Formats: sequence, structure tokens, C-alpha cells
Amino acid sequence: MSDIMLLAVFPYLAVMTALGVGIYRYLNDRFSYSSLSSQFLEARALFWGSVSWHYAILLILSAHILALLFPSKWAALVGEPVRRYVLEISGLGLAIVAVGALIILIARRLTNRRVFMLTSKMDWLLLLVLLLQVLLGFYLALVYRWGSVWYLHTAVPWIASLFWLKPQIEFVSHLPLLVKLHFAGAFLLVFLFPFSRLVHFVTVPLGYLWRPYQLVIWNRHPLNRKEMLR
Repeated sequence: MSDIMLLAVFPYLAVMTALGVGIYRYLNDRFSYSSLSSQFLEARALFWGSVSWHYAILLILSAHILALLFPSKWAALVGEPVRRYVLEISGLGLAIVAVGALIILIARRLTNRRVFMLTSKMDWLLLLVLLLQVLLGFYLALVYRWGSVWYLHTAVPWIASLFWLKPQIEFVSHLPLLVKLHFAGAFLLVFLFPFSRLVHFVTVPLGYLWRPYQLVIWNRHPLNRKEMLR
């Protein structure tokens, strides 16, 4: 029953909450769709933490998504030992960078009083969940080797079954508890998505591509001839 709730029920609950609350928030509080940056309060630690975090986590997520979208090509990629070694080592390195970046971002909010005052409870919860999720992913990659291979034969068909509304938890129910918690942690982040500043990921300003040019008019009195000659 616990596996059913964790691996079959909670994923749908998380996705429906993310869609429902996300759309409601966009329609009723659109100005909150922002990263709520505190860069003007302190920029140096934010730069090193934020840039490192975004590069590392985007590359890690890309590997997960590519395996999900193109399983046969991914199988061919990891089927060659050298490529598999490089991929595993790169993943561990990126996980270390992501953990370090999150620690910098957390320390920044704890040590800078002004940034601390502007940090909400949801910010702390989100940072904690992200840190635990990345730490758990790093631990799994270190202990249960060749995740790029077994992920392809367990998580990928399970996620595909969720997409087709025919959840088949037997693909992942036999895995260790920590692995299943890592899978559930991903959907926990989906659940938290509409309540947090993560929503800025879906606010790519594509409208600027076709927005008409702005005409800027100076709102000031024209200088007289004497003032112009000064």
C-alpha cells in the first residue's frame, strides 16, 4: 500500500496540484511569477551559488530527461564502457557542484541579515528539499553504480506508465527504499512548484520577440538657447 501511495497516487496528486495552483496563481497573482531576486542586497555569493547551481542542475536534469525521451539512443550511448564511465564521473562531479552551490545559497541567506529577512518559509522548505534531493541523488550514484543503465530499465518505463495513465509500479517497487524516496522527492518538488519561486522557470519572456518597439520620449522642458550654450 505504501508503494502504491508513493509511486502511483502521489505523482498524479503532485502534477494536478502543480497545474491547478500554477494556473490559478498566474491568473490571479501574475506579478508573483518571479524569481524574487535579492541580488541588489548581496551579489557575490549569489553569483557563485546561483550560476553554479543552474549549470549543474540543468545538465543533471537533461541527462534524466534525455534517457526518458530517447531510451533506445540512451541505451546505445551508455552501452559503450568508456562513455558510461565518463557519464557516471561527470554526473558525480555535477552533483558535487550542485551541493556546493546550494550550501553557498543557504549560507548566504543565513549570514546576510537583509537577505534573511526577505527569505520566506517556503524558500527555506524549497532549499531544504532541493538539498536533500541532490544529496540523495549523489549518494545513490555513489553506492548503486551505473544508474545511467538501471534507471533506463526501471524509472523510465515507470514514468512512461504514469504518462499513459496506467501506472506500473512493479518496475520500481523492488528497488531500495532510498531510490524510491528519490523518485518521490522529484514529485515533491513538482508539488511545491506552484507555491514557490520555482515558477519563474515557466516565465520565459518570449513576448519580447514580437513586441513592437518602444518609443521613449523625454519628459522635460526644452532648454532655452542660453542654457544650451553653457
